[in-house]
Amino acid sequence: MKYNQLGTTGLKVSNISLGTMTFGAEADKKESIKMFNICKDSGINLFDCANKYANGESEIILGECISSCRDEVIITTKAGSRVTDEINSLGTSRKHLMLELEKSLKRLNTDYIDIYFLHYFDSYTSIEDSMRFLDEAIKQGKILYSGVSNWAAWQIMKSIHISKSNLLNKIDCIQPMYSLIKRQAEVEIFPLAQDQQLGVMTYSPIGSGLLTGKYEEIDKNSSARLYDKKYYNQRYSSETYYDTARKFCKFAKENDYEPSALAISWAASNEAVSSSIIGARNCAQLSPNLESIKIDMTKELRDEISSLSIEPTPANDRLEEIVDEKNKLRF
Repeated sequence: MKYNQLGTTGLKVSNISLGTMTFGAEADKKESIKMFNICKDSGINLFDCANKYANGESEIILGECISSCRDEVIITTKAGSRVTDEINSLGTSRKHLMLELEKSLKRLNTDYIDIYFLHYFDSYTSIEDSMRFLDEAIKQGKILYSGVSNWAAWQIMKSIHISKSNLLNKIDCIQPMYSLIKRQAEVEIFPLAQDQQLGVMTYSPIGSGLLTGKYEEIDKNSSARLYDKKYYNQRYSSETYYDTARKFCKFAKENDYEPSALAISWAASNEAVSSSIIGARNCAQLSPNLESIKIDMTKELRDEISSLSIEPTPANDRLEEIVDEKNKLRF
């Protein structure tokens, strides 16, 4: 297992981490505990969760998993998503975050959460208010580090500016989507993270299964996960994604790689990424994902895989200014 520094936290995290969204949902308690133990035994020390996963059941199961090894693992959870029908049961207001943090601590059966994420950007709440809550939670010892998930680069940078201007603890980590078919993070989010020395935990490295090849022959009316959930269909609606996935899976099979393992290894190999989050419904599905640990993702292999998808344009859209890494020249 390879370990990376998580920003400036001083923490070393496995470059592959386990997402627990399926705990208590697609995976029952017994299967979830098995997956946790397999991952821990393989060297994974970072486990990602959220208050909304399986209506809180994921946190409860994760809490049981870490009960005998709390000091050895790094756990994350999140708040901000709607959790009940109550009018204020969402967002990043101080009230909602306070209530949800206490619930998460109880469900996880722990005194502290290593990394606490704001799950989404809340345009109705001032960033200063949310950052002040995180600062106070850190000072109280309820969380050690803070982060944001699914925020745009300008939102992340604005939060850092506000925190520094008000002498508050700034965020330590971000959690964007990143895969061979979703490379938008390369444009501004990754450069921002490197400039500000933020830890980066990326999710969906296999594109919700698209990069495993299992959807190539599946009818879109089937109950497969990608087609069963409306937001997945919206997220991966472009035929370009399917074209890239077909080319990638063909390349993987021709070179004797498990597609899911190769996709995860590619995502984790980006120099800005601290850890790439994997997930599974059961141990059988988890096994090929863990094969990513064994892949030697050389620069040549990464470049060859990268060429199978469309590279996003620079933030300023000036294609003539792309740096030629080979000749170190600017066009």
